[in-house]
Amino acid sequence: MADGEKILPKLQVANARPEDSGRGFARIPRALMATLGITEGDVIEIAGKRATPARAVLPYPEDEGLEIIRVDGLLRINAGAGSGEYVTVRKAESKPAQRVVFAPAQQNLRLQGSTNALKRSFAGRPLAAGDVVATAGQQQVDRGDMPPNLRQMLAAPAYALQEIRLSVISVTPKGIVHIDAETEIELRAEYEEPHDRQRADVTYDDIGGMGDTIDQLREMVELPLRYPELFQRLGVDPPKGVLLHGPPGTGKTRLARAVANESDAEFFLINGPEIMGSAYGESEKRLRDVFEQATKAAPSIVFIDEIDSIAPKRGQVQGEAEKRLVAQLLTLMDGLEARANLVVIAATNRPEAIDEALRRPGRFDREIVVGVPDERGRREILGIHTRGMPLGDRVDLAELSRQTYGFVGADLAALTREAAIEAVRRIMPRLNLEDRSIPAEVLESLAVTREDFQAAIKRVQPSAMREVMVQAPNVGWDDIGGLDDARERLREGVELPLKDPDAFRRLGIRPAKGFLLYGPPGTGKTLLAKAVAREAEANFIATKSSDLLSKWYGESEQQIARLFARARQVSPCVIFIDELDSLVPARGGGLGEPQVTERVVNTILAEMDGLEELQSVVVIGATNRPNLIDPALLRPGRFDELVYVSVPDASGRRRILSIHTGKMPLAEDVDLDDLAERTERFTGADLEDLVRRAGLFALRESLSVEKVTARHFESALEETRASVTAEMEREYEQIQAKLKQDALSLQPIGFISPGMLTPRNAGQD
Repeated sequence: MADGEKILPKLQVANARPEDSGRGFARIPRALMATLGITEGDVIEIAGKRATPARAVLPYPEDEGLEIIRVDGLLRINAGAGSGEYVTVRKAESKPAQRVVFAPAQQNLRLQGSTNALKRSFAGRPLAAGDVVATAGQQQVDRGDMPPNLRQMLAAPAYALQEIRLSVISVTPKGIVHIDAETEIELRAEYEEPHDRQRADVTYDDIGGMGDTIDQLREMVELPLRYPELFQRLGVDPPKGVLLHGPPGTGKTRLARAVANESDAEFFLINGPEIMGSAYGESEKRLRDVFEQATKAAPSIVFIDEIDSIAPKRGQVQGEAEKRLVAQLLTLMDGLEARANLVVIAATNRPEAIDEALRRPGRFDREIVVGVPDERGRREILGIHTRGMPLGDRVDLAELSRQTYGFVGADLAALTREAAIEAVRRIMPRLNLEDRSIPAEVLESLAVTREDFQAAIKRVQPSAMREVMVQAPNVGWDDIGGLDDARERLREGVELPLKDPDAFRRLGIRPAKGFLLYGPPGTGKTLLAKAVAREAEANFIATKSSDLLSKWYGESEQQIARLFARARQVSPCVIFIDELDSLVPARGGGLGEPQVTERVVNTILAEMDGLEELQSVVVIGATNRPNLIDPALLRPGRFDELVYVSVPDASGRRRILSIHTGKMPLAEDVDLDDLAERTERFTGADLEDLVRRAGLFALRESLSVEKVTARHFESALEETRASVTAEMEREYEQIQAKLKQDALSLQPIGFISPGMLTPRNAGQD
């Protein structure tokens, strides 16, 4: 036996893809399968600190030739091995189970009901006493390359059984068993504390879109707890603390719990406000007690949630109790008493509010940003939250991940919950509310459809963007006519860099940071900004000068800094500032103390081209009066592109009329080409007003009118007029020429004429 154990092959543990989570699969190299004499679907035993059974499956294409075993979080916990550790693998046999006892693996969960669904869900699955298993939901999985026996297992219906984690309390006979038709199943209602297994309520498989963050946290937390001798050999102290910060709902608390479970450490939770006591010294004693318990139970993790509530900046708080509590936390984390095998993780969404003494090496050695997930991350999170959800055939999680920009993990969880409620609403008429039970055929037919998710998206607002006005624009390029030149310049400058930044990096050029849209009122500048944000699949923050300007000293600059900081967090993002001339007029016009707008100009200059770079953030400004804007903004590096949005020509007007009359029933005598010819100098807003008035004239004749005729358009033409005159057109053409000339000569844009320079310094050179 001992000789046999020596030659057991060892493989390095790696994480499985989200779609394999909860299925009991172990992906191992083909060469090993041949060595062990097994085929895909056979049972193997994985042994780390403990042993657990799994079904062998072929490796992912990218893993061919690598000596690794890919397993999900539950199998890692069952085997007592973390990612990067080594396990042994051997062929195993599973016997038909006579009896299997399950219990909930999560606290505060009470289960009751028939065990038939459990029997079907775990049919053929290898189990051992002490394992934690999951009732895999109806996840969309590519099963094309699997053998028939595995395909049949995965095709077994879960009968609306959601994903629940269960502990295998006992099996008869002992050893590795599988459930068949003769197996007796017992389901205990209450959670039972495992004797020799880690908790498995949250693993890395339950966290999506955080691959890099998890890697950073593992090396700061798992290494010191699992291998303290490494740091002793190197003669350095292991890391003592990690600070997680980022927008609310991004998964900071969940991440800390997953790290505790996967590193086989005791987990101690400190909720900031709960520590505060009324008696003198009570708060400090509570804090000391938690650290003493954690030290006795080492290796352990102390997690402090909302740390800004118990460790604010001491110079900015009035109460002595808060100052003493901060001092106590400082001494506990880096005092005279050495604390081994103890790591402190803290979470906050306000890192700037924490006392500076905490944010140094020796206390919090590393600060990790848990940011808003990108499209790939959102796809992973949606896969996790729909793991136990019966999805309709037309549900496309990749499409949903593209639509939910700005959503954090908590928002996506709320989205799936709202979609499920939509599905429940649909079957409510089929339920007899007097009968407490729901018929099995109703439960089996229950599925969440694409329409349920689309309805849910309208109700869930992205929490990462709640502090600013944000919207998912509903205007596309097809809704804009007559602005072909401006549209193409925006597509090149905004859509391409946000959608394909690698192309710009490959050529070694930077994308444009800002675009200034200028032109007569009503030509569609705001529409252009909305359309480009939608087509680039970016967040859209719309603001105006009244939102940013304040009478309080320094408040306006803070608002602008906050706006840009939030845009960086939720990038890719388009910031749209309407009526830019009122926010950033030319400096130097005021007397005495600097005016509010001058300080605002300085702040925007620093934000757009300062020390902190704008990554995947584009600023679009719109104005009717570009000659009033401070010239420092109109140079490359700030507003790189000055886009003139002119009055549409005849073909453009024809396109705009067809857009606005798209839903209007027109009579055959209505000639849009003729109307386009007769509406010279009409802007898009004027043409929309023309169509609206024609509809009103039709309704005046009769409320039951079915079509709008040419006569109604003639009446509308008599009442409306072009808002842009020939003089205005000439003036804008001169401004355009002036801007081009000044850009070429790199001179200020005509705000200070030579006559304005006083001869005060004349003759002093």
